[in-house]
Amino acid sequence: MTGFPWLTVLIILPLLGAVAVFVVKDTSVRLTALSVTLVDLVISLPLWWLFDATSGQMQFLESAAWIPSLSIAYRLGLDGISLPLVLMTTILMPLCVLISWHAVETRLRSFMAVLLIMEGAMIGVFAALDFVLFYVFWEAMLIPMYLLIGVWGGPNRLYAAIKFFLYTLAGSVLLLVAILVLYFQGGHTFDILELSRQTYPLSLQTWLFFAFFAAFAVKVPMFPFHTWLPDAHVEAPTAGSVILASVLLKMGTYGFVRFSLPMLPDASRLFTPLVVVLSIVAIIYGAYMALAQTDLKKLIAYSSVSHMGFVTLGLFMFNIQGIEGAVMQMVNHGITTGGLFLCVGMIYERTHSRQIADNIGVTKPMPRYAIFLVIFALSSLGLPGTNSFVGEFMILAGTFLWSKAATAFASLGIILAAAYLLWMVQRVAFGTPAPHTLQKLSDLNHREMATLLPLGILIFAIGLFPNPLLSRMHATVEQVIARVVPASHQQTSVPSMLGQPTSSRHNYWGSTFDMVQASPADPIGNLPFTEQQGERP
Repeated sequence: MTGFPWLTVLIILPLLGAVAVFVVKDTSVRLTALSVTLVDLVISLPLWWLFDATSGQMQFLESAAWIPSLSIAYRLGLDGISLPLVLMTTILMPLCVLISWHAVETRLRSFMAVLLIMEGAMIGVFAALDFVLFYVFWEAMLIPMYLLIGVWGGPNRLYAAIKFFLYTLAGSVLLLVAILVLYFQGGHTFDILELSRQTYPLSLQTWLFFAFFAAFAVKVPMFPFHTWLPDAHVEAPTAGSVILASVLLKMGTYGFVRFSLPMLPDASRLFTPLVVVLSIVAIIYGAYMALAQTDLKKLIAYSSVSHMGFVTLGLFMFNIQGIEGAVMQMVNHGITTGGLFLCVGMIYERTHSRQIADNIGVTKPMPRYAIFLVIFALSSLGLPGTNSFVGEFMILAGTFLWSKAATAFASLGIILAAAYLLWMVQRVAFGTPAPHTLQKLSDLNHREMATLLPLGILIFAIGLFPNPLLSRMHATVEQVIARVVPASHQQTSVPSMLGQPTSSRHNYWGSTFDMVQASPADPIGNLPFTEQQGERP
């Protein structure tokens, strides 16, 4: 371990805060939890500027012996994929405390402690570089989330909590089996980086791929493993829904890009058509189910199934546009869907109903609320200028290089998203309300404004200036692609639209990507193509 232990502090501080909330006075529990999450956020922010965007290697490395006899070590580190996910987690956790300020009154100490334990475990998942350490953090999230749903959830909370627990536990068991197999096949080590550099026979990769797939697909959740998600979202408290949608679902897609692709490249290429089909089904099915919902939380839950389908689709395109777009969309979905769930929680505190029919026409009594609701909805449907547009556009661009038909089917999800989100906004924000509802609705207070404003700023900051985020993940994504697509196939694996493909560098939103270009004898006007500059004179 060299330098300041940034990642250890980020993990340990929330765990210490979970102990502190049981020690302080009753009146200081909320303030203590908020202070801990804010300090964790402040400590994490320097990582953004200290990160070397030109390097695809792990940074902020920490390592210490844990169980030397089994080659188990305490290893932590961040790269361009895990860095934005850690920062997204530290940004969202103070907002979860704020939204629960008055919404949770019973067992308050335990609730805040569970939130803080969740934060430490989630950061640990994204930072762990030892498989056993990763699995400890992966399982450490299971019990707190079960408690959030089962103790502070809605009327059917026990059913939803048990269903969530059984689904994720089943996937976790297969994940543990795959980890043990890799340990014995990879030279008796749990070092994730070392295991990612080794080559395994295709038959072994196939079995390991499906073991990983079972664990990660349930967590995403991919179709048809998604059925636990709507129940969990509907019954969970608002903070639980935000954590579930914004962070926990990303554990599955993070597992694909961190383990499945670099460790099992041959199997990943072999089963790409299967993943593409399941992703497109999830995109269209989730959107159609969202169209049929009358409950705001269920609508957003099914929209998550649809939007996460875009992420898994982009990850398995094995080109720079698809994978970078998928990683960016993981962050965008956390911001946008988290904001939508916060909006649902705020209106529920006023009307005590999540039914669209009971929350109609809020613009007049709640203009500030309506503004944020419209911003989050437009971001979710991918309006140009918002963060989701950048991610979805890049995913579709990467998919187009793989298959035009797959791109066409996936694009239907964007059209359907516009349908169900605009229908929801038209009724909730601009519908004609019942006279009695106008009298009991009050607009957002300062605490609620402070909860929504950071996410609103991030939507436009990423949407208008995506390059700072893209540049930090670019070198890491290139390494993933180099691992999953051998150099001998990189020039011929993607068909060109204008002739024999040649590799070139292309400037896109200020970031340099590897694009498939036409041959130097350009058929459009027969203009020569300048390979070095990546542009026509």
